[in-house]
Amino acid sequence: MSKAADALIGCFPPVSNSNATVLILGSMPGKESLKQNRYYAHPQNVFWRIMGELVGAHPQLPYAERLHKLAEAHIALWDVLASCERESSLDTHIRNEQANDFVSFFAQCPRITHVFFNGSKAEQSFNKFVLGIQKLPPLNFKRLPSTSPAHAGMHYVEKLKMWGAVINCRVENP
Repeated sequence: MSKAADALIGCFPPVSNSNATVLILGSMPGKESLKQNRYYAHPQNVFWRIMGELVGAHPQLPYAERLHKLAEAHIALWDVLASCERESSLDTHIRNEQANDFVSFFAQCPRITHVFFNGSKAEQSFNKFVLGIQKLPPLNFKRLPSTSPAHAGMHYVEKLKMWGAVINCRVENP
């Protein structure tokens, strides 16, 4: 597919509430997620499997119940990018990025102290388009291994162990 045929795509609204203490950021939803209008909808993406083990948001639950489990655990979910052009679901194909408005987001979710990046592209985009550009509150940042099926170089058990940091910081900051 040529670069001229790249589709302009946009992210979903954040899944959050004012009680959230943790924010998990992806880069931009993939094609299957956009098609289903759901975060992490690709069946081989292990995000919901990990969230199932950590907070009970199991992939077998209806999507609305999974989101409710995240809210109960004080976890917000969003993407760094508001829009971009991309020819496939791969983060490496993302071009012409526009960041989301994190100033407004953190004003609505003032209890968030920890931000976790679902993979390196989310972290890189945040560092390039948000950090130092938008005025943010003091936050703790940590990149976690991508839950994407494209990041198959790490075994599930290793990913789950590293993603446990989401729960550990949530316990520290009730």
